[in-house]
Amino acid sequence: MDNTSIITQVANPKEEESNSSSPDKVSQSNSSLKKHRSRSIFSPFFCCFRNYNEYRLEPPSPNNKTLSLPPPPPPQENGSPPKCDQVQVLPISSPAKFLLPEVNIADYGKSCVVIDLDETLVHSSFKPISNADFIVPVEIDGTVHQVYVLKRPHVDEFLQKMGELFECVLFTASLAKYADPVADLLDQWGVFRTRLFRESCVFHRGNYVKDLSRLGRELGRVIIVDNSPASYIFHPENAVPVQSWFDDMTDTELLDLIPLLEGLSKEEDVYSQLQSLRNR
Repeated sequence: MDNTSIITQVANPKEEESNSSSPDKVSQSNSSLKKHRSRSIFSPFFCCFRNYNEYRLEPPSPNNKTLSLPPPPPPQENGSPPKCDQVQVLPISSPAKFLLPEVNIADYGKSCVVIDLDETLVHSSFKPISNADFIVPVEIDGTVHQVYVLKRPHVDEFLQKMGELFECVLFTASLAKYADPVADLLDQWGVFRTRLFRESCVFHRGNYVKDLSRLGRELGRVIIVDNSPASYIFHPENAVPVQSWFDDMTDTELLDLIPLLEGLSKEEDVYSQLQSLRNR
C-alpha cells in the first residue's frame, strides 16, 4: 500500500486542501509572534487540522443549563406538609472531570506550559528519512507501518529547561498509538507530567481544539506553545506561537523561545506579558 492510501485511511481528504489556507482571524492577533506555514501532507494523520477560516474566537456555549425544579406536590387536605416519599428528588450531576491530575508536589507554585508535538518539537513522515532520529512502528488496519521521526534542533535543551521552569504537559491532536511511543523516545527526562492526545481535544467545526479551560489549572498561569492557531482557537491570549518545522536543521526557534518562556515562568499572570508582546 502506498503512503497516499495510508493517509486517506486515517484522515479526511478535505484536511489536505486546507493546508494552503491561512487563519485570518487568529493569526492576525499573533502576527508579531508567528508567521503561519502550510502543514505537511502527512500531518493529517498526526494532527488532523482543517480550515482555520471557519472559526471565530468565541468557544462553544457551555453544556450545563439552568436546572428547573418541578412544582412542589400539593398539600394534603389537613394542611400538613407532604411526606418524604411524595417529594421528587432530583439527581445532581457531578462537574466534568478535569484533564489533568492534581499538581505534583514538585510543581507547586509553577505555571503550566502546554506543548504541542508535531511540527513544534518533531516532524514525522511515512516516507523513509535517512537521518531519522526515531523509527516508530504504527499499526493501521491490521498492518504495521514505519513512521520516521526527526527531532527539531535544540529540542533536548528546550525540554529540559521547560521541565525546570514549568509543570509541563504534552498536548497533541495526534493518535496516542503514534504520539505515545514518540514521547517515550523524545522525553528521556520525564519532563511531561501528563500526556494528552486526540481524545482530550474538543472537535469543533472540523478541527481538534485544545480547550485549556478543561485542564483544571488557573488560566492566568497557563501557556500553550503550538504551531497551529486552530489548536488554541478558544484561548489565543494564552498562546506562544511557533513556526512550523519540517527539516531545517539550522532552525533555532526552540532555543530562541527559552528566554521568553523563562520570563513568563516568573509571572503571576501571563496575560499582560503576552498581550504586550502581541502589541509590538
